[in-house]
Amino acid sequence: MAVFKPENVEDFYEIGEVLGRGHFGQVCKVRERTTGTYWAGKFLKIRRSACSRLGLERSSVEQEVEILQAVQHENIVTLNDVFESRAEVVLILELVSGGELFDFIAEKENLLESEAIEFMKQILAGLGFMHSKNIAHFDLKPENIMLSDKVSPNPIIKLIDFGLAHLFCPGEEYRSSSGTPQYIAPEVISCEPLGTAADMWSIGVITYILLSGLSPFQGDTDEETLGNILAMKYEFDERIFKMTSSMAKDFIQKLLVKNPNERMTAEVCLLHPWIKPITRKQEARRNRSSINMKNFKKFNARRKWKMSYNMVRMCNRLVHLKLVRKGTTEPDPLQRQCESDVEDTETKPTSLLRRRLSSSS
Repeated sequence: MAVFKPENVEDFYEIGEVLGRGHFGQVCKVRERTTGTYWAGKFLKIRRSACSRLGLERSSVEQEVEILQAVQHENIVTLNDVFESRAEVVLILELVSGGELFDFIAEKENLLESEAIEFMKQILAGLGFMHSKNIAHFDLKPENIMLSDKVSPNPIIKLIDFGLAHLFCPGEEYRSSSGTPQYIAPEVISCEPLGTAADMWSIGVITYILLSGLSPFQGDTDEETLGNILAMKYEFDERIFKMTSSMAKDFIQKLLVKNPNERMTAEVCLLHPWIKPITRKQEARRNRSSINMKNFKKFNARRKWKMSYNMVRMCNRLVHLKLVRKGTTEPDPLQRQCESDVEDTETKPTSLLRRRLSSSS
């Protein structure tokens, strides 16, 4: 059971600069008073009553805390402390200062598959540990794959953001319509029982993007994207994948499988010839292959632009809603400082998209 300390967080940590803001709170850099160690303080607003629309339900925060306490692993962000007051919960997390993996890669002039694989190994190691604990992440995407720091020659991968993660109980049938459309598995869209295999689909999509700079199922709209996923509509365009090894394509194909039971697990992925070559010929072929850096840089630039664009739109919407509630034309300066979470805040809930898909078919 998650333990929430009733003490004042400022008695134990000095609150520093704001690192980011989201829908339900903000993240600040904090310094532990006894050791001088720096952490990230995630300040989350909690609903004061069941009818309130502002803030998170305490139960959802409690579940995130329980999951983080259960997944102590080198490649997963560490939870150090939890504090609770009447209006908010504060999670004291490992300070992950290296930025997003995709941003780190986009700064390079070129990247061999063998170099990309070193990152994939770490992602799979962290994910495999989670799955061994019967926990699924359910929100794997580039924004949630970070680096420990910017100065190490071999930075450590850190999986973050466990707000949608779920701990499975024996015999449980769990369904969810949450997630980012271009990364979610077919069974999420179809509202079928979910398992850890949904994360492996996301790994297939991330690997495809990493190698090609293209999103395999991305359409002009979210509805079209979800339709492409259900139809398994993707391909390996020879012009885009001309420098990609056949082993890498095979790795992706064994993850982008509609039947969850037929997808590779994280453990099996680590034994796949693309990750762990069996012969010298396989290793040599892999080492000659590289990712499509020109396309990858374009993809990452578009992704960052979209995040910034959605942040501005969400801020404007929040300001407008607050003004309507107040019945005034005077803007609240604090509201203008809002910043969206790293996920695509304008993405419609998949449950709504599913209804639209069914009505148009």
